[in-house]
Amino acid sequence: MNTISALSQGLSRFMFSVAGAALAASMFLTVGDVILRSFQHPIVGTYELVGLLGAVVVGFAIPETSRVNGHVIMDFLPGAVSGSWRRLLRVVTRLIGILIFLLIAVNLWSMGSDFRVNGEVTPTLQLPMYPVAWGISLCCLIECLTLFVDILETREPEL
Repeated sequence: MNTISALSQGLSRFMFSVAGAALAASMFLTVGDVILRSFQHPIVGTYELVGLLGAVVVGFAIPETSRVNGHVIMDFLPGAVSGSWRRLLRVVTRLIGILIFLLIAVNLWSMGSDFRVNGEVTPTLQLPMYPVAWGISLCCLIECLTLFVDILETREPEL
């Protein structure tokens, strides 16, 4: 189990670093475009790049955010039940999460394959869109691993 946990943690942290780099790139690109627009030389394709980078930021941050419980939670139901029921509730919600993220991963991979076959590209820069869809699909699979590790490590949930 330690191997699976270490793998999940390593992948999540790496992906979080990629998300941070994409966020920084998006910020610098936007600032550069605003500055250059004042000199009548905007950066071509900024809107497209910021959109693609935004998808990378959100997708690649999901596993690490889940791993460190950085998301917003509603704890009125877990707070109202006893410890063993809390653990069961946590396991059930993680299993539902695994199912949902697995469905998302499969559909995104299929969508990326369709993008690739059809030659789908961004309008201005003509960048292929399938790598982003496939990348976020992999992020969803890593999220499934993260949720599985959370189930294995679930003891008494913290409130």
